[in-house]
Amino acid sequence: IFMKSLIETRKRRKRFLTLLILVLSLTVFITPCVGSVFYDPVFVLESILKGLNRNDLNIEERILIDLRIPRVLMGLIVGLSLSISGVIMQTVFRNPMAEPYVLGISSGAGLGATIGFVLALGVYSITSFAFVTSLLTVFLVYNLAKVRGYVTTESLLLSGIAVNFFLYALEWLLLIKTNSHMILSWLVGNLGNVEWNDVMMCVPAVFLSCLTWFFSNGMNAMLFGDENAVYLGVDVQNLRKVLILLSTLTTALTVSFIGLVGFVGLMIPHIARVSVGEDSRFLIPASALIGAVFLVWMDALSRVLNVPVGIITMLCGGPFFLYLLRRER
Repeated sequence: IFMKSLIETRKRRKRFLTLLILVLSLTVFITPCVGSVFYDPVFVLESILKGLNRNDLNIEERILIDLRIPRVLMGLIVGLSLSISGVIMQTVFRNPMAEPYVLGISSGAGLGATIGFVLALGVYSITSFAFVTSLLTVFLVYNLAKVRGYVTTESLLLSGIAVNFFLYALEWLLLIKTNSHMILSWLVGNLGNVEWNDVMMCVPAVFLSCLTWFFSNGMNAMLFGDENAVYLGVDVQNLRKVLILLSTLTTALTVSFIGLVGFVGLMIPHIARVSVGEDSRFLIPASALIGAVFLVWMDALSRVLNVPVGIITMLCGGPFFLYLLRRER
């Protein structure tokens, strides 16, 4: 009976993942039509084929090819990356409130981008600056969390919170003193200025995120605690380092291009768990697909309302966070 139930559960999870792939395909096809100006799906398909054949494009076709489609693809990459990073952080900390920015990636990237804007650097220089400062922040947090050469989840979490607050204070001090309000749309997350080059430079985030799946068995063992995971043959310290490194690189890469899109990494893993459970072998792909679909549709809504996508995700994430807090109580 147990084996039969196990087989049925696995089949149900595979059917759910297949359904998500179908939904994602429809999302990629439909969302370019949505915006302040709505386009017919047939027109979208004809414009894509026309662009592939390198024919002359009119203004509407160029808007579609050069603006909307890159936004959709970047939304897929960012949603996928942040969702998988959320799974990693909630597993590493064994805390349902953990999310990709808990180690200071957001505050580090925000401070770097703010400095770049104040110095009037170019777009890609600001992006590079944000990427480097976010990585340096996580390196600082990890080293501050060491106690006698050993890093615990509690010390890592407390260190991340402390560094986050400190860097946020520096960031807003610069904003107030320099009156550099042009960075505000970046700080809340915005896909409005995405270009094809940005999409291509963020593609490695997809591969780094997918690497997480190969550590899913170890992540399952970590859910039982470090001591039990060691008994099961898992090198917890090294696995934690690898998972944090993968999460840091993917999150820092996406954040440095589009800003701080909040709550995606917190919400999506919980939504995926409702359908596939805690098994990381299914939770990781389910979270990736749901996160990609979610952020692409939120960006489509942001185009209609003409606001940054980060505002939409925060409006969704605030009530969701309160729901999680109430449920945990």
